Amino acid sequence: MNQLLDILIIGGGPIGLACGIEAKKAGLSYLIVEKGCLVNSLYNYPLNMTFFSTSERLEIGGLPFVSLNAKPTRSEALEYYRRVATTYSLNIHLFEEVLSVNRIDNAFSIHTPKKDYKAKNIILATGFYDVPNLMNIPGETLPKVRHYYHDPHFYAFQDVLVVGANNSSVDAALETYRKGAQVTMVIRDEWIGKRVKYWVKPDIENRIKEGSIKAYFNSNLTAIREHEVDIQTPEGKITIANDFVLAMTGYQPNFSLLQKLGITMSNDLKCIPTYDHETMESNQEGIYLAGVVCGGMETHKWFIENSRVHAGMIMKAITDSLS
Repeated sequence: MNQLLDILIIGGGPIGLACGIEAKKAGLSYLIVEKGCLVNSLYNYPLNMTFFSTSERLEIGGLPFVSLNAKPTRSEALEYYRRVATTYSLNIHLFEEVLSVNRIDNAFSIHTPKKDYKAKNIILATGFYDVPNLMNIPGETLPKVRHYYHDPHFYAFQDVLVVGANNSSVDAALETYRKGAQVTMVIRDEWIGKRVKYWVKPDIENRIKEGSIKAYFNSNLTAIREHEVDIQTPEGKITIANDFVLAMTGYQPNFSLLQKLGITMSNDLKCIPTYDHETMESNQEGIYLAGVVCGGMETHKWFIENSRVHAGMIMKAITDSLS
């Protein structure tokens, strides 16, 4: 018979780790289950990424995050959260995806490829980085199309098209350009995104202004082929040579998992899941939401720095319910 856990946490990112820390402090039995590596989303960020936030705003568990820079880097964050997991000896199973969850009496049965678990409560801290927003255009499934960008060196001396105008798109455009790529951006609006990091925005605007990076504003990518792409611009359709497409079109939470768990969402394009803003409990008793997943398609609403408090809120609700 498997041990009946007080809490099973789905997701081993920063907020999942924060929930594990709070569960341990509260003396509750818990397990963190992560389908990838530790802080998997951060691992898949671009190699040279710099956070918008300062290091202290990314801290969890009261453990100081010391950075050599004003804004910490991806590699520093990976080292920090690995140190958090080690310092707190967190109970975490990596590379173990949750396949199904079923309610049995007053508990949940959780099935993974490696083992089945039983828990009184579940915390979903699954983030949003695993499911890219698709363009749904011909050729999007070609191997040359990437929804994740990692290392700019790979694109040296290639014709690269970047879709989008927010932080990930701008970083990809600038970094690949500086490695020798011929970069074209396709932007559906008439300007660079307003949320682009303030120290980067002038750089991309100047590169576009001087012609080093070609940008088509008020435009859409309409088709992708092996060696070229079609772009619908205000002046009409054009076709340009292309080796790689970096479709930085954003990402979304794992809505299929939310639906399987019976969690309702707002009936609009935002798809915001239902939860109590004081306890973080969803419309399903015993299932709590933490982190970016709470924002639905508004993935810019919740970050590490403003959602790390969810861990304490959830743990208070669970301890109150168990007392």
